[in-house]
Amino acid sequence: MIDRHDDLHGQASSQRPSFVPAARQVSAPAPMALSRRALALAAAGLFSISVIGGAAGAALWQSRGGAATAMPVLLPVRGAGPSVASPPAVAEVAPASALQVPIPAVGAPNYRGIVERFGPSVVGITVSGTRPVEGAESGLPPFLRGLPGLAPRGEAPFRGQGSGFVVSADGIVLTNAHVVAGASEVTVRLRDRTEHRARVLGVDAATDVAVLRIDRPGLAPVVTGDPATLRVGDYVLAIGAPFGFEQSASQGIVSAKGRALPGDSRVPFIQTDAAVNPGNSGGPLFDADGRVVGINAQIYSSSGGFQGLAFAIPIDVALRVKDQILARGRVEHARMGVVAQDLNQALADAFGFARPDGAVLAAVQPDGPAARAGLRVGDVITRIGEEPVETAAALSQRIGRAAPGERLRVQAWRDGRAQEREVQLGAVPDAGPVARAGSRG
Repeated sequence: MIDRHDDLHGQASSQRPSFVPAARQVSAPAPMALSRRALALAAAGLFSISVIGGAAGAALWQSRGGAATAMPVLLPVRGAGPSVASPPAVAEVAPASALQVPIPAVGAPNYRGIVERFGPSVVGITVSGTRPVEGAESGLPPFLRGLPGLAPRGEAPFRGQGSGFVVSADGIVLTNAHVVAGASEVTVRLRDRTEHRARVLGVDAATDVAVLRIDRPGLAPVVTGDPATLRVGDYVLAIGAPFGFEQSASQGIVSAKGRALPGDSRVPFIQTDAAVNPGNSGGPLFDADGRVVGINAQIYSSSGGFQGLAFAIPIDVALRVKDQILARGRVEHARMGVVAQDLNQALADAFGFARPDGAVLAAVQPDGPAARAGLRVGDVITRIGEEPVETAAALSQRIGRAAPGERLRVQAWRDGRAQEREVQLGAVPDAGPVARAGSRG
């Protein structure tokens, strides 16, 4: 499962590891019933039935009040289809002569120097509050739950722990939104063991970023880097408070970039194998030069502990959220008004593409930004501006970096021809004021 690791008292899971949407789930609408003929075609392998979600899809359903239903789109996966002239494939295999050139060795980073210089910028965060008691948390045996007179009422106290880091000398601290979610009191503990009540200036559940402020002048902030310069195999260092052990450092490499996780497809996560455990949430991920390139946020685990798969939010995503919260107290996200799915090999063959690169529009919101620009179901998005779009996640992440009202040049393939459309992005419907916690400090 994907674990958000801020609570020291969670129970280890005995289930098989799986990707499970965490705190912010998007409930997809129930699809309408298909005809018997459509189901027969799908069973015969002539069509695939798909209603794909993700950030763009979530915006579509949310903008329609969450009550809309959509007919699953039938897309050809084999057999006759329009002959589409695909862009020429790019060779990915290096010449044999290049493969014989030895790869130069690179020395390990100065981890000790990074910890000594920026360790004081990393903080521990403890939270407390109350939450409704229900289900397994009630402490009742399963066969007694729900019986009249035995159902617990009211709320129970909770405590949690996470990490964070200072980004400005005036006391601005970044952490994960799920670390402070539902908390009525948030405390920041510095490396000198002093504790400070924190005010939560705002949280953004869509990116899982929270901005705190403490009244402690003269703090030493971290230095932020550019996640775009990271490459798979680069060294990284995580510092945080796993299981409450503050100022713990662990090292690893970048395992992958641009990962899309369930419920978080707008965030291009950095995957690492640096040891990250419950309590590390919100802590910084440093590159080999000591610059923060991400915020440690999630792990993939069947035990609740580290199993080699950790995911960090790119720091540029977090800084955009921070700037919006400080400037106007809320975060705005752009939407295109589409639901997209990957162009897999079967669909690529059916459309006549040489490679399965692109995002197929499975649904387009009526009178939404994409519809107004002339895009329609079945179009294959291959490029936005000068940036290629290879997957549905890449489309969602590109929209996630844009601002409402921004105009994007979108290249779509339809009926064997490339078409360029200009899409003016809309805004994700406002869910109300930015969630706040710990404001009593």
